[in-house]
Amino acid sequence: MTFTPFKLLSLQGKAKVLHMSWMAFFISFVVWFNHASLLVLIQQDLGISQTEIDILLLLNVALTIPARVATGMLVDRFGAKISYSVLLAVCSIPCFMFAAADNFAELAWSRFLLGFIGAGFVVGVRIIGDWFPASQVGTAEGIYAGWGNFGSAFAAIFLPGLAFYFGAEHGWRYAVALTGAIALLYSIVYYFSVENLPPELAGLKTRRPLAMEVSSIRDLFLYMFSLIPLYATISLLAWKLAMPATPVLSQDWHLGIQLTVWLLFLAHAHQLVNNNADKLSAPIPSIHHYRYQQVFILAIAYLVTFGSKLAVLSMLPMFFFHTFHETQGIDMLDAGLLASSFVVTNVVARPAGGWLSDKIGRKLSLTLFVAGLALGYLAMAWISPDWSIALSVAVTLICSVFMQAAEGAIFAFVPLIKRSITGEVAGIVGAYGNAGAIVFLILLTFVSTFSFFLMLGGACAILLGLIYFLREPKNFITEIMPDGSLVQIELD
Repeated sequence: MTFTPFKLLSLQGKAKVLHMSWMAFFISFVVWFNHASLLVLIQQDLGISQTEIDILLLLNVALTIPARVATGMLVDRFGAKISYSVLLAVCSIPCFMFAAADNFAELAWSRFLLGFIGAGFVVGVRIIGDWFPASQVGTAEGIYAGWGNFGSAFAAIFLPGLAFYFGAEHGWRYAVALTGAIALLYSIVYYFSVENLPPELAGLKTRRPLAMEVSSIRDLFLYMFSLIPLYATISLLAWKLAMPATPVLSQDWHLGIQLTVWLLFLAHAHQLVNNNADKLSAPIPSIHHYRYQQVFILAIAYLVTFGSKLAVLSMLPMFFFHTFHETQGIDMLDAGLLASSFVVTNVVARPAGGWLSDKIGRKLSLTLFVAGLALGYLAMAWISPDWSIALSVAVTLICSVFMQAAEGAIFAFVPLIKRSITGEVAGIVGAYGNAGAIVFLILLTFVSTFSFFLMLGGACAILLGLIYFLREPKNFITEIMPDGSLVQIELD
């Protein structure tokens, strides 16, 4: 099958789908992080404590882990068009709830529910994977994620000024509510602007699974094993929120949540076995084979890359402040600006990582990027008051470029594992990224910053060993036609 060339500036065909999808992801990130730059105003208005602010930040990412797994299944079942539209519309509700909150409890519940909008990333990965051929999918996924991720920076830059425009006392409420209104309106625009599949593939049969299909008993056990860290992370969050220092949950609630989490894990595993039992009892045609090991390695890769990014972003301003405050006289505002160098490269580096994957191969490019990231983190470990600020920022920028490019390379891989389950694969890989952030942040509380960066470099070194076992994806997909026949469709 022949695909048309990729023209980024076009507003037709697959380019239109890309632009509509990265904008949806951009809006979801604006909504997801619309509170971050307004916390001082919120604290002044409602009189909440610093501990309660820390809890809000934690709750904001708590639901994203299960949400990405669940959304991956839903998008494979119902398609990206309706999934993204419903997600944006439904998540506008807790956004409005947050804007109207009058106390910490209302802020906490609405912030927790808003974590679901972070699952929007998975939906875009699926639709772009369906519209773009293998020779272009890395570039397209990189643009989608890189430009969409900029929504958090956009919110930090523009929402404080918008809040003051509406009025210093309650302006934050109007700014937050406006982002919810934009998400609600765009959900309608998105629904009427995109289609799940390009015209060439419009006749393909929609897959409606109850759980991900695997192609061997070994993969079935590996999949169940890979779910344990995700449920364990949610369990860890519940434990953290029930600690005496941050008693958001009572002991009864804590025990109830722990029981629920692990019962859900057992139910998930049971459904997975039931969904695959009949298929695995007989030989599976080779045309349906894929290796879940590929998914698991990519999930760990995203845990190390995206997870470390979120953790470093959380500690970098204070790190720069404590390192250079006495020797070079920087204040917290200066430190925040220096720390922003760690994310400013995302708009270019992540698409570049996907583009290079398309050109030189996905496994090779991911290996190069992770090796560079390992060296970058090791270099950051040695930043000290004796360094110049310019050199410190340069090292941070170089480390960031490799990290963002590695993320782009990972999601150049994801849509090519098995096209019919791209949503579920993206859901698991994306959820591991959020889980990694929580794990690294908890570890940071026990070690020095020097040890923390060394630990991140060591994690990258271990990841390099795992990448060796990745296999370069094939350049075709297998699909079911309306008459039930199987066809292989060339992607290049």
